[in-house]
Amino acid sequence: MGQADIGLVGLAVMGENLVLNMESKGFTVAVFNRTVSKVDEFVNGRGKGKNVIGTHSVEEFVKAIKTPRKIMIMVKAGNPVDAFIEQIIPHLEKGDILIDGGNSHFPDSIRRTEYVESKGMRFIGTGVSGGEEGALKGPSIMPGGSPSAWPEIKPIFQAISAKTSDGEPCCEWVGENGAGHFVKMVHNGIEYGDMQLICEAYQIMKDLLGMSADEMHEVFKEWNTGDLDSYLVEITRDILAYKDEDGSALVDKILDTAGQKGTGKWTGIAALDIGIPLTLIGEAVFARCLSSIKDERVAASKQLTGPKPTFNGDKKAFINDLMKGLYASKLVSYAQGYTLMRAAAKDYKWNLNYGGIALMWRGGCIIRSAFLGKIKEAFDHNPALSNLLLDPYFKDKIIGCQDAWRRVISTALNNGIPVPAFTTALCYFDGFRNERLPANLLQAQRDYFGAHTYERVDKPRGEFFHTNWTGRGGTTSASTYTA
Repeated sequence: MGQADIGLVGLAVMGENLVLNMESKGFTVAVFNRTVSKVDEFVNGRGKGKNVIGTHSVEEFVKAIKTPRKIMIMVKAGNPVDAFIEQIIPHLEKGDILIDGGNSHFPDSIRRTEYVESKGMRFIGTGVSGGEEGALKGPSIMPGGSPSAWPEIKPIFQAISAKTSDGEPCCEWVGENGAGHFVKMVHNGIEYGDMQLICEAYQIMKDLLGMSADEMHEVFKEWNTGDLDSYLVEITRDILAYKDEDGSALVDKILDTAGQKGTGKWTGIAALDIGIPLTLIGEAVFARCLSSIKDERVAASKQLTGPKPTFNGDKKAFINDLMKGLYASKLVSYAQGYTLMRAAAKDYKWNLNYGGIALMWRGGCIIRSAFLGKIKEAFDHNPALSNLLLDPYFKDKIIGCQDAWRRVISTALNNGIPVPAFTTALCYFDGFRNERLPANLLQAQRDYFGAHTYERVDKPRGEFFHTNWTGRGGTTSASTYTA
């Protein structure tokens, strides 16, 4: 039988780097690619002299792997994954394990787990974060799917994953069927939010404080040594220092239209489906959409006027406020992301380990930060924590940042600088801490035009009332009231 500990299909950048990572940890890897010439290129190139077995057909590939076979699929998300599963299943035996390591949408992983298990095999849908470098040197890995498959793949996955400073692997079992890909999707949504917040801080420094890229580089360098210590702040520091061939800052020459692959959008849609206020990630996705209509913005800039940014205050004190505003806004984004995971776990009957998820995100992935260690501590302290803002540590932090946060936002808005993510974070905080919101008027409006009924503050929850507001309506009310 086969010699390989694991097989991998799909030799694009992520696939190749994962193979080299596995091989460097002592595992023999069989490889296959639909365009077979890529197999030979890899085996004779980056994989030369290593314990990599190149194969040229699905049959040869399957035969090269020890049973129960572990086969990692690193092909484009969507139909190509299903097509490969269909192609390989006839060659597999009961108990073999198929692992989808692409950026698949979690409902697809729910469906594939059920389908593969119905054929007698097992399925893992796993998020892999950290980009090319992570795949090679140690990514954050978020596996979900058939629980019995986890002990089989655990030694390989934990060996190749990133490690925290105290040596813990950034890879742990997430939960059943689509849980791994759901958690990866939320990771990507949080990544969208973090990036947008950093970009808003950058625009405030650039357009309001008139700072150069070199000056901003110094600020991010300092921020990266404190509470904001993170991969994204670190790379922002480096980007701002990077010079073009003529010696000027390269960042100033990059066109301001952002792309997206869809995972942030999926996070927003999942939140809307479940009914969770994931406002910051939603704004981050919309900010990318707004950036992409560059020609329209250029035309609008010639017709629509606003205030000219002017700053006469203490620049150093304001930058300190900005740091606190960024921290508080980031905290809201993570609180919202965790609330979404908690609601999804209930809906999909997943048993998620929230502290474990923070640990997985401590290293290897794009949102890795010191901050996540505090989130892990929050859930270790109280596994049933309903909202991160109520954890004693974070509660004190956000209250301590509050005045600075408000100053930054009001100054930016008064100077015509868009800060959608900062602003929506503060609005969520103010809404969440507000015992009474104006939804009483909203329910009255719904009852007025649609007889949707309402509850009363002076009656028990669960009793519904309808008012004939105009004297013309009847007493019949609609049966749909959802709160």
